[in-house]
Amino acid sequence: MQLCAKGLKPSETEVVEQPTRRQFTTEYKLRILREAEQCASPWEVGALLRREGLYSSHLTTWRKQLDAGAFASMLAKRRGRAAQSSAQARERERLRRKLEQAEKIIEVQKNSPRCSGSRWSRRPRVARGADEGGE
Repeated sequence: MQLCAKGLKPSETEVVEQPTRRQFTTEYKLRILREAEQCASPWEVGALLRREGLYSSHLTTWRKQLDAGAFASMLAKRRGRAAQSSAQARERERLRRKLEQAEKIIEVQKNSPRCSGSRWSRRPRVARGADEGGE
């Protein structure tokens, strides 16, 4: 294995192709904002940011979001599918019954001798001539 000029292995100097962004939950943001508000001096805020690995711009952005009311909507929002209204449920049930009825009709038509003997279901026969035999 070849070493770099500074004595490091290539794997130690390798840069990740696409770094992942950190994502903070709403609860975490609110907890950090509360802790920052309780700090008595700017040095304590700096210590908090260093401890958590954050930047002062995070606090600025989160304070603006808090003032705009963005956190209230995030906390109240439930993830997943939205609940169906009763009108949607009734419509879905009506369509399901209609589909079942159509499937029953199709099944009866498949088994009916009257429908299977129609001229549309027959395939015309092609007579084999002498020229198709090969020689």
